[in-house]
Amino acid sequence: MKNVIIMGAAGRDFHNFNVHFRHNEGLQVVAFTATQIPDIEGRKYPSQLAGALYPEGIPIYPEEELVSLIKNKKVDEVYFSYSDVPHEYVMHKASEVMAAGSSFVLLGPNETMIKSKLPLISVCAVRTGCGKSQTSRKISLILKNKGKKVVVIRHPMPYGNLADQKVQRFEKYEDLAKHHCTIEEREEYEPHISNGIIVYAGVDYQAILDEAEKEADVIIWDGGNNDFSFYKADLEIVVADPHRAGHELLYHPGETNFRRADVIVINKIGTADEGKVNLLTENVQKFNSQAKIIRANSPIYVSTGEEITNKNVLVIEDGPTLTHGGMAYGAGVVAAEKFGAASIIDPRPFAVGSIKGTFQKFKHLDSVLPAMGYGEQQVAELTETINRIDCDLVVSGTPIDLSRLIETDKKILRVQYDIEEIGSPNLEDILEDF
Repeated sequence: MKNVIIMGAAGRDFHNFNVHFRHNEGLQVVAFTATQIPDIEGRKYPSQLAGALYPEGIPIYPEEELVSLIKNKKVDEVYFSYSDVPHEYVMHKASEVMAAGSSFVLLGPNETMIKSKLPLISVCAVRTGCGKSQTSRKISLILKNKGKKVVVIRHPMPYGNLADQKVQRFEKYEDLAKHHCTIEEREEYEPHISNGIIVYAGVDYQAILDEAEKEADVIIWDGGNNDFSFYKADLEIVVADPHRAGHELLYHPGETNFRRADVIVINKIGTADEGKVNLLTENVQKFNSQAKIIRANSPIYVSTGEEITNKNVLVIEDGPTLTHGGMAYGAGVVAAEKFGAASIIDPRPFAVGSIKGTFQKFKHLDSVLPAMGYGEQQVAELTETINRIDCDLVVSGTPIDLSRLIETDKKILRVQYDIEEIGSPNLEDILEDF
């Protein structure tokens, strides 16, 4: 029996365990490590999920302890199981692991993808923040309008009680509170709920699929970060961002998605440099010439955008897009500039607690406030940060209505966006063929 550590971030790591390790008597998982997301270490992967081979569950440690864990637990193999990191980062981790004496392993699609009994479409990306969410929303609405019963299964974000989060179903806004959803989870689930689409998520993706198949004609995998699908898809759609042209070949496992895709959506064409659009198109032709290309924009709209004109505004943006997605701005900044804000206020001097820590960690952020909210304490710190800032208006580029969570006397103006294809083929053409 080999001793194993799984390196993760409360998502892909748990799925890999469930499908590859849970009943494998030749590999003993002695620990998970955790990174990227605040406060997800120090827990256990519970025995209810880990199975009969792990009656005590499996401890989850900070990734910073990896080398000492390898030595103390006599680890033979370390499995890297999280996403949206540069290839160079992955190989530095591999070198760290091998210097400590262990083998470094990546599990691929054939060993980790589950097959559905129903038609299944996956929507993935080459980086966080490319536009997966609006793409999966449009696909679900096209299918719904064709009379199909659509269920979306979302990439995991189990940051709370793992046993309670084994299978989660979201149909109404009340379900978000019932499952104690973080802001990040709400950003992904709420727009689908608004469209009348049921969403499943959780920890055990075989159990989730079993439930979803009971009420669907078609299943959509709505990916997270730039991870590849947990399910074997009949149609793989991958979204790319020309603002970050070249990243489709530089990030793990986004390049895997890029090379596997049946369809590549080049999004945000209207705001990207033409040279970068051309570079991305050339890379598709060079590295995945069989993929169909959809050209698209994600135009923003604000119901009362004129309120922004000549105002001093605080801009709040989607957290993951700014943090491990590496973007310095999002839809909120685009709206503030489009409607002629007098100024965008630097939130850094007003940040408190973990929000201050986020700015210290992600130095590229200087004019936007990331909507961090991985727990009640962090939501409270985000609220306090907002309330400390003297501004005329808050411009929110997150996909949710922040006023549902944030208590403030400041007016929050929502920026919304959907995907809009340019020419053909478009998503409807692709789905008609499908």
